[in-house]
Amino acid sequence: MLQDQGYIDDGAIAMSVFLAMKLEKPLLIEGPAGVGKTEISKVMAKAMGTELIRLQCYEGLDSTHALYEWNYQHQLLHLKMQEGKGKSTETLEETIFSDRFLLKRPVLNAITHHEKTVLLLDEIDRADEEFESFLLEVLSDWQVTIPEIGTIEAKNKPQIILTGNRTRELSEALRRRCLYLWIDYPTFEKELAIVQSKVPEIDQKLGTQICAFMKELREMKLEKTPGISETIDWARALTSMHLTHLDKQIVEDTLGVVLKDWQDMRHTQDSLSELLERTGVSSRIV
Repeated sequence: MLQDQGYIDDGAIAMSVFLAMKLEKPLLIEGPAGVGKTEISKVMAKAMGTELIRLQCYEGLDSTHALYEWNYQHQLLHLKMQEGKGKSTETLEETIFSDRFLLKRPVLNAITHHEKTVLLLDEIDRADEEFESFLLEVLSDWQVTIPEIGTIEAKNKPQIILTGNRTRELSEALRRRCLYLWIDYPTFEKELAIVQSKVPEIDQKLGTQICAFMKELREMKLEKTPGISETIDWARALTSMHLTHLDKQIVEDTLGVVLKDWQDMRHTQDSLSELLERTGVSSRIV
């Protein structure tokens, strides 16, 4: 399924996605940044012909931003319009706390959607433990509770994908409710296949040299190790300049596409000749 949508996977990835869909279980995907975790949810939604609903997690995220908010302005306007009509306070409260005034955020939107969707909870490790606790009801019972309304059960169980970069350890309670998949940096062969798929016009020699260089680069102690996304960006950038091979000058001039930290840039520049030699590229500036 994933390969049909242009995602180069392997047995573990394909099996994890298959089982998550078959068992209707959330899938927790962890791994370094830029290795294609988020992309899985995108190609799943495309393959299923359904909507991808995404919640980007961050520090301080609470259930309100993930679940719902009340449209207070419309509620106040409605109350003013009803003034003088003799309606009881209890009746008015029942009216304003209804679906009509409910602003659905990603989680509630996925739960109440008229069809099965893919719900992506991206970078869940950036949120705090309190938000994790809120998610447990969704992940285990496919329902959410809104104090003013009550419990809302899923019309169609969404396929939930959670991604994380292991910036902190997730709770055991959350992990138990999910299937688990770890995606590491790709092998040289897999990365070359990805580059050729994403940048089909790339020269064969250039693609091979790029992937060999990236493999060697990831062996260095860097603050921010580049992922597959940086490899693809670099391949597209060099191909757009109609290059057919690497040399030291072009690598020096385009390192900013691959590395995003000044210390990593300096460290790589100091070791560039050695890196190119191991890659099989001439370190002579031409």
